[in-house]
Amino acid sequence: MEPATRDYLRRRFRAYYASTDVDLPPSAESREWGYIPWTAGGTTMVRHKSLFDLGDVATFLADEGPRHVYFSAATYRDPGAGTMDEKGWEGTDLVFDLDGDHLDGVDESTPYPAMLDACKEALLKLLDLLTDDLGFAEETLQVVFSGGRGYHVHVRDPSIRGLDSAARREIVDYLRAIDLDVDGLVRTASKDGTTRRVLKTEGGWGRRTHERLLSFVDDLRTMDDERAIERLREFDGIGEKRARTVLGALDSNPDAVAAGNLEAGGPGVRTLVEALADETVAAETAPIDEPVTTDLRRLIRFPGSLHGGTGLVVRRVPAAEVEAFDPLVDAVAEPFTGREIEVRVTEPGPVWGDRFRVEEGVVSVRECVGVFLLARERAEKT
Repeated sequence: MEPATRDYLRRRFRAYYASTDVDLPPSAESREWGYIPWTAGGTTMVRHKSLFDLGDVATFLADEGPRHVYFSAATYRDPGAGTMDEKGWEGTDLVFDLDGDHLDGVDESTPYPAMLDACKEALLKLLDLLTDDLGFAEETLQVVFSGGRGYHVHVRDPSIRGLDSAARREIVDYLRAIDLDVDGLVRTASKDGTTRRVLKTEGGWGRRTHERLLSFVDDLRTMDDERAIERLREFDGIGEKRARTVLGALDSNPDAVAAGNLEAGGPGVRTLVEALADETVAAETAPIDEPVTTDLRRLIRFPGSLHGGTGLVVRRVPAAEVEAFDPLVDAVAEPFTGREIEVRVTEPGPVWGDRFRVEEGVVSVRECVGVFLLARERAEKT
């Protein structure tokens, strides 16, 4: 990146911070802070800073206009100490990171908006798991667009702040259904002296698998028998004979299936449930980045700051507004929307998917698009 481009971006980042109110996280004075300045030749982190070291955060940001700004998910007795051992760890928020380019079906050819859309779908799955399965109250969750390729979720529930890395890894394993044992979704129940295997329908992956089973059964009932048998035979381990037995059980004993009874319909029903459990995991798991959640000393992007690789705002998103949130509209910095600037494009092509397209050479573009191109090093400032 040329000096003129760095200088321009720093000036415009400073202007953004000068016009923006800063909303600090809870216990901000007990958190470590870090930032990356617009230095030549790299992105060296300046960290081990406390609020005492920075002074007033709003003034610091407006004066420095840093490239990236971070704060710790943890709180400490002495957050500005030079080593982690000296800081005196008190507890860490539970933080999840969803990164668009880590999702299945997303690669370098995926347009940026499509990547963000896929990441939002993963975010909605994560929020559903956190509230429905783990029981976190919605008001303890803070959703943040990262300004780059995905989202962060901060869980600020006092009950989990003291968890160690191993306990947090267990949470990750549950959310990602790592090594999920289908047998673990089944309990043994006795009725009238008869022992039977029954899906755990009360909660967790057992409930989710049961809901998929009921939905699948409802779909079968819309089909004629031959089409329903054909649909059942699509599952490994279910031939025509088993398919007819399963279909007969669904017709003759629907209450047993609705209750999650795996004995109704014999081995075919158990095979069907195992396959549906795999489908449930594939469709409903949240592909979170494990190291971010398990690292007790992780620094995370400061909401309200600018992402130095895009110029977009690291934007808080109320949980009720996640589905309607459009990062390429709602996370554009207001000071970058009122004028056009000239840049020299070095990497032509689409910007934000097909929303804009730039050719090589000097072009005039909206400043938010120009800042994006400059930050991505696809252009230089004229």
